[in-house]
Amino acid sequence: MNQKEVEVLELIRRNPYLSQQEMAERLNMSRPSLANFISNLMRQGKILGRAYVLPEEKTVISIGGANVDRKFLMDRPAQMGTSNPASVSGSVGGVARNVAENLGRLGHSVKLLSIVGNDPEWNLIEAASSPFMSTELTKAMDGLSTGTYTAILEPDGEMLLAMADMKIYDSLTPDHISKNDSTLLSAAFLVIDLNCPLETVEYVRQLALANKIPLAVIPVSAPKMDRLGKDLAGISWLILNRDEASKFLQIPIESMDDWHKAAQQLLDQGAEAVVITGGKDGAIAGNSEGIRHYHAMQVDHVADVTGAGDAFSSAIVHSVMDGQEFESVIHSGMVNAAKTLESNATVRHELTAILLQKELEELQ
Repeated sequence: MNQKEVEVLELIRRNPYLSQQEMAERLNMSRPSLANFISNLMRQGKILGRAYVLPEEKTVISIGGANVDRKFLMDRPAQMGTSNPASVSGSVGGVARNVAENLGRLGHSVKLLSIVGNDPEWNLIEAASSPFMSTELTKAMDGLSTGTYTAILEPDGEMLLAMADMKIYDSLTPDHISKNDSTLLSAAFLVIDLNCPLETVEYVRQLALANKIPLAVIPVSAPKMDRLGKDLAGISWLILNRDEASKFLQIPIESMDDWHKAAQQLLDQGAEAVVITGGKDGAIAGNSEGIRHYHAMQVDHVADVTGAGDAFSSAIVHSVMDGQEFESVIHSGMVNAAKTLESNATVRHELTAILLQKELEELQ
């Protein structure tokens, strides 16, 4: 091999997913010249093939939790230390799965990458999810139990207490994720929740950063904020609530000034865009062009708070992929969250891209 062939081979070894044009620019040669070098290397048996990976149109890969949710709605305000009358309902959930269903209903091609038990709970999740997403990347494991989430709701729908059995996601390791690298590299957008271990979140963040793939990170709860590393470079959208931001930054967020400073700190740590939600107080959102407060939409009746945060995040991803301006992106999240609060379903069944756009226009 001559020196140029050695340089071409080494570049392909480092990143087999580069296009010929990208390789030619890095090696300071024309694309036709590069093509000749690649042909020569293939004839020599040094290259067995090329991994040309193209983004799939509007395909999102959602990585993280896929659970069975159970909700106990109290008949009367809770009394501790005694039995409380309540009605129970069950549904499928999990942040990554809920986001995937929202996006599927909004018209996107979505793939769910999760890990579940080989059990009836997974059968329930798969049956409910498959109309809206591909589950081919989700692995059913013998000897493990599918994640479960149980919420106790006050009569007005506000959450009193929630319990989660998510030990199965400890098996969602970088080694497990890396088996799907070619699929991840072909995604138009990646979403990951913090059910995943720290090492896995870091692996996906670095993959997104190196390959310039948009990435949204969605925390699950404040106790899981230690699964997000301090370097936020590569995160296109970090969407979290005030408790989660406070836990991650180790600062109180009580005033509007605190809220604003928290968003700026997250941007300073590398995130491209940050949204910190505050329920009825609205949200603070910003990027390199500035940070501002957005008022929450009025909700006449809260049927169930479960899934509202996932609806917010999903509408943001949808609107970004749709090419909307920053302000419209945030308003889309607000609308979908508010409408989900008014629904008994974790993911509202009437949701479509056309409906969301109509709701957004009515808001404006």
